[in-house]
Amino acid sequence: MKRMEKAERIAAQLHELYPVIPIPLDHSNPFELLVAVLMSAQTTDLKVNEVTPALFEKASSAKAMARLEVETILTDIRQIGLAPTKAKNIKRLSELLMERHQGVVPASFEALEALPGVGHKTASVVMSQAFGVPAFPVDTHIHRLAARWGLSNGTNVEKTERDLKAVFPRERWNDLHLQIIFFGREYCPARYHDLTQCPICSWSATKKRIREEAKRS
Repeated sequence: MKRMEKAERIAAQLHELYPVIPIPLDHSNPFELLVAVLMSAQTTDLKVNEVTPALFEKASSAKAMARLEVETILTDIRQIGLAPTKAKNIKRLSELLMERHQGVVPASFEALEALPGVGHKTASVVMSQAFGVPAFPVDTHIHRLAARWGLSNGTNVEKTERDLKAVFPRERWNDLHLQIIFFGREYCPARYHDLTQCPICSWSATKKRIREEAKRS
């Protein structure tokens, strides 16, 4: 099966499984989303959603967050991974949003990626979920599944993003990146996964990939 045909079938199957797509990180505005996505690196969305209410009660805007001490931010997010660095980044990016953008989260990849702690993946999530700009943020689930499904060779996340953008319609990118994440969590775990029993891997993965995964399990 050609990659484009495979991608079309995968997209249709994911749409059947997730016709209504929940947003993983709780937020009420673009600033809260930016902060939540920054915090989600090397931390589960569940844990981020546990700690953000207390922080956002104190500061739900760049202006309010810039006024907080780093130690105050750290107290609320201490449970998440890399908390000290993330607290400093949240404080500094809030200050920079005030200095450069009048406290408004910019709808620009370049401007977002110029903020501390904001890489391409974080910027892509904000652009897609806050502003509706087509993007394909690649996390560990998407990177793994794209390789399993034969849509990319898994060399690096940058190549995976390019490959997925090439085979999926631009208007579906924002939905698909979330649908693939949810599918990875619910049906397609990294370890001890029998590809032959998976709703998508069972027909999309090559025999070589199935043998390799079976050995690792």
